[in-house]
Amino acid sequence: MGVGKVRRCTFLRWSLSEANIPVLHSENQFCWRSPKKPISWSYVCGLLLFVLGLISLFTGHVAHHLEWYSQRLIKRARYSTLDVSDGATISLWKSKSSNFYYGCSNRGHHFPPAVHERMSNGYLLIATSGGLNQQRTGIIDAVVVARILNATLVVPELDHQSFWKDDSDFINIFDVGWFISSLAKDVTIVKRIPGKIMKSMEKPPYTMRVPRKSPPEYYLDQVLPILLRRHAVQLTKFDYRLANSLDDELQKLRCRVNYHALRFTKPIRELGQKLAMRMRKMAKRFIAVHLRFEPDMLAFSGCYYGGGDKERNELSKIRKQWPTLPPLSPEGERKRGKCPLTPHEVGLMLRALGFGNETYLYVASGEIYGGEETLQPLRALFPNFYTKDMLAGEELKPFLPYSSRLAAIDYIVSDESDVFVTNNNGNMAKILAGRRRYMGHKRTIRPNAKKLSALFMARDLMEWDTFARKVRSCQKGFMGEPEEMRLGRGEFYELPSSCICQKPHGKNIVDDRSDVEPPVEQDVLTSNGEFDFDLVSKEGVGESQVSTLDIEEFLPD
Repeated sequence: MGVGKVRRCTFLRWSLSEANIPVLHSENQFCWRSPKKPISWSYVCGLLLFVLGLISLFTGHVAHHLEWYSQRLIKRARYSTLDVSDGATISLWKSKSSNFYYGCSNRGHHFPPAVHERMSNGYLLIATSGGLNQQRTGIIDAVVVARILNATLVVPELDHQSFWKDDSDFINIFDVGWFISSLAKDVTIVKRIPGKIMKSMEKPPYTMRVPRKSPPEYYLDQVLPILLRRHAVQLTKFDYRLANSLDDELQKLRCRVNYHALRFTKPIRELGQKLAMRMRKMAKRFIAVHLRFEPDMLAFSGCYYGGGDKERNELSKIRKQWPTLPPLSPEGERKRGKCPLTPHEVGLMLRALGFGNETYLYVASGEIYGGEETLQPLRALFPNFYTKDMLAGEELKPFLPYSSRLAAIDYIVSDESDVFVTNNNGNMAKILAGRRRYMGHKRTIRPNAKKLSALFMARDLMEWDTFARKVRSCQKGFMGEPEEMRLGRGEFYELPSSCICQKPHGKNIVDDRSDVEPPVEQDVLTSNGEFDFDLVSKEGVGESQVSTLDIEEFLPD
């Protein structure tokens, strides 16, 4: 007789997760193979009796464990985010693994208290730049820089000269009293330099501009000596002037400012909450879509959307208002994924992901380039289409002359939504994405523009089911899952990793802070036991792709 051939099999070590369960189930390999031989029926019967006897001894334990493991495998497979099953459609509205994370920004025990005004190194004045959310980043960083310098911060001055031409002051948009009191343990903040101090100064405050994304060492080496000598320094065009990566305690301070101290004024808060409640009365759940498709956005992007010479001339004229904007290739920018999605493309993406045409949309935007004609395809895909103008009516009139206050209203409704979707990766998109992660990883969908752009261009060449499947594939890693965030990766305002903590399994934890107001709609996160804690830990999570459109890089320096 010939010797039976033996085939050794080497199996990869697969970690048990949603991604590889189908692979495990599909493995149809055998570790050895031998020639067939006649089998004695008496031998088979004896073996079966022996096996049945063992089962009768251990049936309780075996049955219990088999049922437990099968149920967990079924539940994990059911909630695959981009699957087309009914369970997956539900999971589009909320990440199941978000239950294992919570926002945490408490100051550490060794974080010294704020320096009193009289004992500080001087007064720090800040002039912000850009639109509402770009200025928001400047305000946050101003607090951190004041902390680094042991300076007294003067309430920042908002930008009245930018493209948006909004003459609102800090006090018109943010609750100044709350801002000062909630940060009292971190930084001393005053509304203005006291008159006696101003009179005692030999010279007015020294004015300077620091380079973008400067590290703390720059401020200590270059700004502090001037502050000590002149007693007051004003930093101009203060947007993205502090490094992205900082010590964890300073990052947590950023979070305390951003998510707790910067509270909108009462009129803005009240109207924003009213609009969110009106959406809730019409639908249990709704999507907020942030459409940055205004003329300035398209001019900054350097992209072309098929409007012919009229579009080219209009956007070119806007770009000339900022001489430092670099020349860009529209085709190259689209291939790089730098072009904001059109309203139509946003609608196609959402329908492909599984949201039906009965879904309610709140569209947060300014004046859309092309007006109603540009919005019509999105309306056709989602007839339940609403804006702040439609929901507020006459209540909106006091805010109409002020673009920043209108943006603040959109910010509130978008934050209150069940799903937040953006067509870009600009300032509001980043700020809200980070806030929603901090508040419980509320679903946030960012387009993978680099891959989607080619897909949209070829959509007429394929069936809808094929197109939808490819969209879902493109969007893996862009759905706002906790696992997409890795320590020190990406813009901190979008991915505030230092302020996201992991729960012990089965625990309910909130960021318990007595000196700040809790968020308006902070979820109480609970563990439902459907996932294994070890499977959703930050360690070992695959790296996802991130699409970026750093609008601030286009702004004049």
